[in-house]
Amino acid sequence: MLFCVSGLRFPRVSPVYRFGASSFNGASRSCSLSLLLKKHHFSPFSSLTVAASKKVLDPGGQGDASSPMTDQLESPSTISDDPQVIHNVDIEGMEDDKMIAVEEQESFPSVFANSDEEAHAEEPSVPLHRNASTEKSEAKPRSIPPPGEGQKIYEIDSLLLGFRNHIDYRYAQYKKIRKEIDKYEGGLEVFSRGYEKLGFTRSETGITYREWAPGAKSAALIGDFNNWNPSADTMSQNEFGVWEIFLPNTADGSPAIPHGSRVKIRMETRSGVKDSIPAWIKFSVQAPGEIPYSGIYYDPPEEEKYVFKHPHPKRPKSLRIYESHVGMSSMEPLINTYANFRDNVLPRIKRLGYNAVQIMAIQEHSYYASFGYHVTNFFAPSSRFGTPDDLKSLIDRAHELGLLVLMDIVHSHASNNVLDGLNMFDGTDAHYFHSGSKGHHWMWDSRLFNYGSWEVLRFLLSNARWWLEEYKFDGFRFDGVTSMMYTHHGLQVAFTGNYNEYFGYATDVEAVVYLMLVNDMIHGLYPEAVTIGEDVSGMPTFCLPVQDGGVGFDYRLHMAVADKWIELLKKRDEDWKMGDIVYTLVNRRWLEKCVVYAESHDQALVGDKTIAFWLMDKDMYDFMSLDRPSSPIIDRGIALHKMIRLITMGLGGEGYLNFMGNEFGHPEWIDFPRGEQHLPSGKVIPGNNFSYDKCRRRFDLGDADYLRYKGMQQFDQAMQHVEAKYGFMTSEHQYISRKDEGERVIVFERGNLVFVFNFHWHESYGGYRVGCSKPGKYKIVLDSDDLLFGGFNRLNHDVEFFSTEGWYDNRPRSLLVYAPNRTAVVYALVEDEPKATGNLQLTENVKNC
Repeated sequence: MLFCVSGLRFPRVSPVYRFGASSFNGASRSCSLSLLLKKHHFSPFSSLTVAASKKVLDPGGQGDASSPMTDQLESPSTISDDPQVIHNVDIEGMEDDKMIAVEEQESFPSVFANSDEEAHAEEPSVPLHRNASTEKSEAKPRSIPPPGEGQKIYEIDSLLLGFRNHIDYRYAQYKKIRKEIDKYEGGLEVFSRGYEKLGFTRSETGITYREWAPGAKSAALIGDFNNWNPSADTMSQNEFGVWEIFLPNTADGSPAIPHGSRVKIRMETRSGVKDSIPAWIKFSVQAPGEIPYSGIYYDPPEEEKYVFKHPHPKRPKSLRIYESHVGMSSMEPLINTYANFRDNVLPRIKRLGYNAVQIMAIQEHSYYASFGYHVTNFFAPSSRFGTPDDLKSLIDRAHELGLLVLMDIVHSHASNNVLDGLNMFDGTDAHYFHSGSKGHHWMWDSRLFNYGSWEVLRFLLSNARWWLEEYKFDGFRFDGVTSMMYTHHGLQVAFTGNYNEYFGYATDVEAVVYLMLVNDMIHGLYPEAVTIGEDVSGMPTFCLPVQDGGVGFDYRLHMAVADKWIELLKKRDEDWKMGDIVYTLVNRRWLEKCVVYAESHDQALVGDKTIAFWLMDKDMYDFMSLDRPSSPIIDRGIALHKMIRLITMGLGGEGYLNFMGNEFGHPEWIDFPRGEQHLPSGKVIPGNNFSYDKCRRRFDLGDADYLRYKGMQQFDQAMQHVEAKYGFMTSEHQYISRKDEGERVIVFERGNLVFVFNFHWHESYGGYRVGCSKPGKYKIVLDSDDLLFGGFNRLNHDVEFFSTEGWYDNRPRSLLVYAPNRTAVVYALVEDEPKATGNLQLTENVKNC
């Protein structure tokens, strides 16, 4: 692995350290300069939020800290840090000018006013490498619609009327912030382009660097370009806590900071001197032999910048998502690259029939084993896998293949790493985060954002937009949304569906309003973009439009289904309840779409088991080869693995997700390379000697003709192609006609397809009557018992099935079918089929793939 300042090769070294929040370590050049600093923390403000206006709004001079209404949003610079849930506040009839009390101020200057840039304001400053796209910047202007009335949700769900005070207050707060952003920032469209002002920007005459660090006493830009001399390039601070420096071009016209140079900001704080990676840095690396990361000034020459060649694919009606992790996507025990993923994994995803790839661990994270969820540099793609341009090439290739690219974005928390990340960035505990215990997630050991801070809103909104604008992602899966929306973070809480759990004092309204704002911004500027929220609580209105009063996500991740399967897999087959399975799959809110999965990366991590491992365990080591007899455990496992995935996709939602490798029952677990951990309590957690052996994906197992894994992979592939052909996940017609606990049979219709599942462990049913809605001829289009899929070939695919009139299971017609035990079969109305289809043709297509 190489490191060089030219920017051609960057390190891919896994750090093995952890940092607490009680000390700082500064690093400069290739030799680390460490300073042990004071442990006390402080906040330079009476408010915990932005270093902005020195005026704290108190309309009429009668401010009362105990008043939850007036102190929610005193000014754009101060959004209350106090718990803000209002359950019994009557806001009906309030006019906008009363809700938006901040309007009574004469003015609120920009945080960038009176900056050094005024001297060179005639030179437009732009964020680095924004022009690496074939899309014309002069395309039609994009705008975000103004807030609506937020009342339609009550027509959709009348139960919300009992909590109208809380919900209307929430919407009033959202409208209030939107109005303030319009007044003081020029609108949400401008506000979400913070990367054009903060961080490094380049104009024709030089480079401007700005950093919001109100807690710092002094600041200097240091790096390779000035031999890490803190006296060479000192910065000036404006009244809002923004530090700034302008570096004019050199005499020959080249930038003062060469592309690929390492950079940091050195700050003197009340806690001591601290070297930090710029918060808005676009790339950071860890050099070989060094523990800390370094920020990289990434601005390659025009001829080296990647230029996008392919447009975004059209947003599909139903999402079939392949969840992936670039680093562990190699078949070899190593960290994979963006380029290898582009060339080898993307074609596989396309061939398998998925139409979207969701990529984890994109945002830079110092600790590899965090799976990318302890982010240190929010605007930087992980350097372990390659350069920013490599990532762009990957996304462009996915678009060429017709695949949407969704990013697993983390705005729910941040790494507590004080050396590489945002924690204690300016020497204060309450900079980007809440202070004290409110700002720490006790289970995740991470920092929690203060969503009531003006500059935090700017940072996060701009971050979401940066990935869409610069890298052409097609949307996001927002991680940890349940943790954001509740002050208890969803920990040690069992959500029962009682609406008091969603609209009470445990709800973090500031966080919910942020989610409304980010969805508003994304859908306003990028109408085709997809947003998925990871929420286990079942928050009502979560997937309803913001203008109607909802939170604004397109999809909720239907997390309860995976938990149900694990619960059932711990029981005997005889104890499975068909009604329980169906209820869990269909238990979702009306008009709120879900992405469902039988298992994701969570179930594959060390300490848990995949469905395949729950089903087959150690027999997978001895009986998966086709050149020897199977075992009853393997036969059962393969059969149920296919059935579980199909019924999950068939009933569970409007989108489907699979974690890479699980389509063929990837054996064992995921275990990131890690060393031995010594906890403060004295307990020692064993490591794995930094092994990558279980941090990879053995795609060769699913491709091997001599292993049973291939049949499982081909079934998953056929399942995706059937959904692509018939679109059953988004069909308006869905009817469950049978949940037979004695026979262990489930029958349902989606669109013009009839699904028949026989979960019985030994009983097969000949001449079995199942209800259907439409008359005509039906044919098998998917059969889990097909020999190609590792089944026993008990069904004749040439047989045609004709409906007969007469009510059966509340259906006007019925079919007679054969339902072998532990088998799932899908029947399609022939008139509804394209020419030359049917199970045999589908099977042939899968063989050809």
